[in-house]
Amino acid sequence: MRILVVKTSSLGDIIHTLAALTDACNHNPHLQFDWLVEEAFAEIPSWHFAVKKVIPVALRRWRKQFWQTWRNNEWKQFVNHLTQQRYDKIIDAQGLIKSAFLTYQAHGIRCGLDYQSAREPLANYFYQQTYRIEKQQHAVTRVRQLFAAILEYDCPIDLPNYAIKQYFASNLIKHKKPTIIFLHGTTWVTKHWSDKYWIKLAKKIVAAGFFIRLPYYNELEYQRATKIAAIHPNISIMPKTGLYEIAVELAQAKAIIGVDTGLAHLTAALDIPAITLYGATRATKTGTYGKHQIHLQSDFHCSPCLNKKCRYQVNNILPCYKNISVERVWKELKIILEPI
Repeated sequence: MRILVVKTSSLGDIIHTLAALTDACNHNPHLQFDWLVEEAFAEIPSWHFAVKKVIPVALRRWRKQFWQTWRNNEWKQFVNHLTQQRYDKIIDAQGLIKSAFLTYQAHGIRCGLDYQSAREPLANYFYQQTYRIEKQQHAVTRVRQLFAAILEYDCPIDLPNYAIKQYFASNLIKHKKPTIIFLHGTTWVTKHWSDKYWIKLAKKIVAAGFFIRLPYYNELEYQRATKIAAIHPNISIMPKTGLYEIAVELAQAKAIIGVDTGLAHLTAALDIPAITLYGATRATKTGTYGKHQIHLQSDFHCSPCLNKKCRYQVNNILPCYKNISVERVWKELKIILEPI
């Protein structure tokens, strides 16, 4: 069977879907998958052994440049490319109107979540086959159950196997220096741990003989990384590179400490021990999922609020992170590092 997966974004959501492909291939090794994904994340599906073809889509860019996209025939070229293959099943693993619309452009049986299960209920009208998947579950479990229902096998209940760790195995040269990576950057202001907390934790880590690496994506994150790196020569900023290079760095770390961000989910998929901090978001539904994953969830009265703005924020400190103290993170980190 040839299956088209539609999961265009975001980084964490794409990572979540990888485990469903592994389940499906364990059931039927002859399955082949193509994957429709936003161009910024196009390399990720190719890391999975079952993905034969990645089809980039640029909805984010096209929305901003609508008339230019129309005039240069980029949309028409995309549809022509997409329709070259007929699929046995087209699986919308996203459940949004935009992803459902994309399924409609391809040739094959369109499958997705039903009205009660989809994040945007109207999406179900684009599908020829719909499936009810209980909402009050982790996102990884839901997508695994969706694939199992569509492809007719019993959904496994064990921990997910994202099947990308082996992709990087041949390129890993373990650091002689035991390294911790801080995933300090995220798009939501309400997901940020205070800069002063990162600095205080960094001092404890380097005093214990470890090195720290700091990735960054934008200028604000670079400024934060610079402040943290300034406290000790054993702290360094990673060069701004692609996802593959970042994944190689993550895969070689002793442990990861991060806020709720897409790279934290990549860490889980690589089976790297990690501590992830949750204030505005809910670990039980969209947290990192896999081996060696520790979730520190705020118990502030309105957490998780799922809001991008905080009305209680004072001096760039979010109250929902006050109980996720440096001491609490350091205690959990020492447990992870004990065997080292």
